[in-house]
Formats: sequence, C-alpha cells, structure tokens
Amino acid sequence: MANDPDFIQYVCDQIHDACDVTYKHMFGGTTLYSKGKVVALICDNQLFVKPTDAGREYIGDVTEAPAYKGSKNFFLIADEIDDPEWLTELIRRTEAVLPKPKPKKKKRK
Repeated sequence: MANDPDFIQYVCDQIHDACDVTYKHMFGGTTLYSKGKVVALICDNQLFVKPTDAGREYIGDVTEAPAYKGSKNFFLIADEIDDPEWLTELIRRTEAVLPKPKPKKKKRK
C-alpha cells in the first residue's frame, strides 16, 4: 500500500484550496481530509473516494473497488484526477454530506 509522495502531492494540488484538504499517512496508506472530514484514501498510488449518494450522482458510471484487502468499496477515481475542476467538485460534494467527526475523548489521568 505504499504511496509515492509525489502522487499524494499531485492529488492534493489538484483539489482547490476551498476544500481545505490535508492528509495523514496511516497503516501504509494515506487518508485525505476535507475540512476535517475523511473524504478519501490513497493506496498503492490510487485515489479512492468515500462513497456517498451525492458522489455517485455526480460521477454517474461509478467504478467501485476496495482500497485495501478487507476494506469496503470506495469510488475508484482514475483519469479524472487530472481534471482539477471535476475532482474539486467531487470532494466538495462528498465533504458536504458527511457528518462532522466526533470529538476525541480526552484521556483521563
């Protein structure tokens, strides 16, 4: 599941600043966040966007695949990565319908 840092940066650069995209490396893959919400994974230099009805409606003919062995299916995004307007809109629509992350519990001393 190793990712090329240049690929990760390319994907993030394709998404406009309004989406406030950040990422973290976790478990051999990379998790993408938009406004603090998990919207996608990058595994093996492939972009997998969290499935939502809004995303499915926007994409149309969706290709779904697991991001890693044992994961649920995500929307596999291939050639559209090279279209910043299209990719930004998909991330925007995905983020808009996802719930806010639950606050992390503070550790007790």
